[in-house]
Amino acid sequence: MLILVFNAGSSSLKCQLVDTKSGKALFKSIVDRIGKKECEFRMEVGKKTLSLHPKVKSITEAMKITTEMLFSQKIFGKEKITGIGQRVVHGGEKYTEPCLITPKVLKEIVRLSSLAPLHNPPNIEGIQAAQKMFKGLPQIAVFDTQYYKDLPIETYLYPVPIEWYKHFGVRKYGFHGISHEYVTQQALKKMKGILSFSKQKNVKIISCHLGNGCSITASLGGKAVDTSMGFTPLEGIPMGTRSGSIDPALVPYLAKKLKVTAEKVVDLLNKESGLKGVSGGLSSDMRTIHIEATKMNAAAQLAYMIFIDRTAKQIAAYTSVLRGLDALVFTAGIGENATYAHKDILSRLAHLNKFKTFIIPTNEELHIAQLSAKLL
Repeated sequence: MLILVFNAGSSSLKCQLVDTKSGKALFKSIVDRIGKKECEFRMEVGKKTLSLHPKVKSITEAMKITTEMLFSQKIFGKEKITGIGQRVVHGGEKYTEPCLITPKVLKEIVRLSSLAPLHNPPNIEGIQAAQKMFKGLPQIAVFDTQYYKDLPIETYLYPVPIEWYKHFGVRKYGFHGISHEYVTQQALKKMKGILSFSKQKNVKIISCHLGNGCSITASLGGKAVDTSMGFTPLEGIPMGTRSGSIDPALVPYLAKKLKVTAEKVVDLLNKESGLKGVSGGLSSDMRTIHIEATKMNAAAQLAYMIFIDRTAKQIAAYTSVLRGLDALVFTAGIGENATYAHKDILSRLAHLNKFKTFIIPTNEELHIAQLSAKLL
């Protein structure tokens, strides 16, 4: 079965054409930095690669150039594609499994944009663009939040008036779920040859999705039991430009001091904080932060140390949730490449009993394709 997958972000569009029988991607592409001068389109077909620098202002334009390049390769025509898998960040409590995108489902995804204003809108734009480009083809929504459907109530509820949950949906939802589920499944396969059969059903795994956005998830036997991101992707450990968890009283305090609205403060916590904020605007990229830290740049060293400190503490906290640890997984940009960060994080966990450490490249698009094919 051929599934075409679109993964739309706020400033990027990833795409894969996946043969779900073999599990191989026949076509891969990404349009990065949409709306900026340095916008780039990269494509991979077999051993062939191509890089272009088009002027792309929107997800819709990115979809257009992606599909044009896909069909110019003459791999397969539109008629061979069985369906389209779409990543949707927020499914709320209603969507806990992949589902066919109907007008009713799309309307609900639009409604949920109030819970994910930076993420659901580009997903919606991608869905609507695909509806015009691939008329008649079924589209499947795969939700980032669905991996956290089985979180215990004491985990997903905040200690606030219960009416806020009942009337406004205030709770921990969790994000990066597609990535966490994929790498956790890969880790489970690796652990089969290590743990006895009796222990395999309750394998204790902590997966660390460390990129520009960062989150950590604890899973037991492949099911998520806790995760660091919460009501929004702002909660948790520090990220490229996001603060992670802070004292909520800072929001009105800073609004008063900076003479701005609370919404503006939240915007600053999302876009001007994290590595970028602590380093004094030096960079939100861990590679730059680490290079500058090795050159004894004090601001870069501080940003790096805070990241390592909060990440290690979150991992250690989840060993309490799991009552131990069998495997620790690193994935995404920092997780897959920053061996120096692995070393420093692991040095903080030396007191724990022995556990396996894996670096597993994430592949959200492949997982979306597999889940979409299963539904179809």
